[in-house]
Amino acid sequence: MLRTTGLLAAAAFLITGAAQAQDTIKIGASLPLTGNFSIAGQKHRQGYQLCVDLINDRGGVLGKKIDLIVSDNRSDPATAINQYERFINVDGVDAVYGTFSSRLTFPVANILNKYNMVHPIPAGGALRIYTQGHKNLFYFQPNAAEYVGSSLRDVIRDLVPADDAPKTAAVVSADDFFANAIEAGLLGSTVTDPANGSVVADLAPGYLADAGIEVVFSEKWPEEGFNDWLNLANSIKQSGADLIIGLTASAEEAVQLTRALKTVRATPKLVYLSQGTQAEFHEGTGTAGDGILIHTSWHQAAPFTSLLAGEEFSNADFVETFQEQFGEAPDEDSAIPFAVCQAIEQAMRGAETTDNAKLGEWLSARTKAEPVRTILGRFAWDEIGLPVDKPFLMTQWNNGELQFVYPTDEFEGVAKMSYPKGGF
Repeated sequence: MLRTTGLLAAAAFLITGAAQAQDTIKIGASLPLTGNFSIAGQKHRQGYQLCVDLINDRGGVLGKKIDLIVSDNRSDPATAINQYERFINVDGVDAVYGTFSSRLTFPVANILNKYNMVHPIPAGGALRIYTQGHKNLFYFQPNAAEYVGSSLRDVIRDLVPADDAPKTAAVVSADDFFANAIEAGLLGSTVTDPANGSVVADLAPGYLADAGIEVVFSEKWPEEGFNDWLNLANSIKQSGADLIIGLTASAEEAVQLTRALKTVRATPKLVYLSQGTQAEFHEGTGTAGDGILIHTSWHQAAPFTSLLAGEEFSNADFVETFQEQFGEAPDEDSAIPFAVCQAIEQAMRGAETTDNAKLGEWLSARTKAEPVRTILGRFAWDEIGLPVDKPFLMTQWNNGELQFVYPTDEFEGVAKMSYPKGGF
């Protein structure tokens, strides 16, 4: 009798536990909270967590609260793969949020495709992520990294006097998925599928050649362990390039390169970096960062109005609530994952389910007239998962403020670009 009673109690406990589990929607995110990408990874966690908290405070979605499960992949691709496998097979998540960087996203995409999961990508811009034939990829930045250079070309054409425009460029780059992808577009390289060597895209002649700029120096540094910044900066200075392009894999690398250029007293007309919108960049460079152009997917001056928990939610609302919760201003590394969370919540409401096949169908059906609405603006995607008709924003540090300078006709709040940069 005691044994029967014990079994009944155990069964009741299991049933209660299962019922409690069904009362929540589990979402998993593997992020680089330590390692090379840790600064961005920590901010991605803040963006995801703030969005989830706000949704839960407003009653959740589909009558359930969201249970966010975050694991530290230590900036390691193999660990990220294992963690998404665990989310699906052990934790039984209903959905996932993407990780940070093309380096981690590329292999993770294979795993999530294997399990037919919707894969919302906050930071994975390399074009070959999207040309593998996977379904249900949705990128939450304006375009693939190979096309970022078009914004730099357009800034030079539209904002720089033709008789004083840069004619030569030094292009230095981390040997990194993201950096290599931007470089391919600038230099006009071909993009190949690593699996079979087939050409994914031919980017000739490249955005620099298209702008009439000759590359006079180029160098690539290794993905990890590089510290010879002064010699690199000296080589850049000796090239005499008017335009310096630094394609860094992280804000930390952007700081190191900028400091080195200041030390050697480089005097270019224009500097463009692929990273550096973060407050850490300004803190690490001071006035040396003034005049540097950096592309971004988000800026607090952009007057986007979005949806959260079925209600209007503005960019200003995001800034205010982020500062209240974390005691500091947000940047794009927090805003982009917040937008990912918004989109998945809208998909669950729109599809009225957490079934990933139906979530993917709902997201794929978005159009410019009926988009996903986020603090990054409105999103609809093409057949491979890249946003349709969404320009990058170009920003510039001036007097310690990250100012939005291009495009000039998108909305109010655009600052005048300072040019030429001159010394650091």
